[in-house]
Amino acid sequence: MGRGYTMFDTALGRCGIAWSDAGITGVQLPEAREIETRRRLFRQFPEAREQRPCSNIELAIEGITAMLRGQDVDFSDVVLDLGGVTPFNQRVYDVIRGIPRGETRSADELAEELHVPKALNSIAQALTRNTFVLIVPCHRVRDVGNGLDKPSPNSGTISKRRLLSLEGARPHTTGFTLFDALLVDRPRAS
Repeated sequence: MGRGYTMFDTALGRCGIAWSDAGITGVQLPEAREIETRRRLFRQFPEAREQRPCSNIELAIEGITAMLRGQDVDFSDVVLDLGGVTPFNQRVYDVIRGIPRGETRSADELAEELHVPKALNSIAQALTRNTFVLIVPCHRVRDVGNGLDKPSPNSGTISKRRLLSLEGARPHTTGFTLFDALLVDRPRAS
């Protein structure tokens, strides 16, 4: 089979998925236009050629499509190619895959579960290197990266907040609401 990729339709636009003989190597959620989605996927996986997906890839596509329609999905049977992923990042991804749909964890909670309380920067780096978007649901991790309203790496134009809302989650913030944050620099009426 070799290294391949395919594009597929979802409720939020055209996604891409790449794979090797060992399993999925990456998922790309929709960019503003399909050509941009393809470019981003090709930049990450230049050796991949467009081809018909095998059953493992079809299983992932069905799951991603269902998840982006707001359905509950179990990706535990989907095989990932972790060959280029460091052992630490694999541990982070395993913990993240265990976060239930509709729930979130803070980076501190991940660090505690991994027994590495001072590794927040390493956890943040693992999240930004996650090419397995949705299958390794990094959108369920709060307090790391760009915030909930900005896209995650490989999330195209879809924000973490949007992904969480599809799951029925209520994203947490770090101490106060986003509304409160907007009021911080506002002059008060006298």
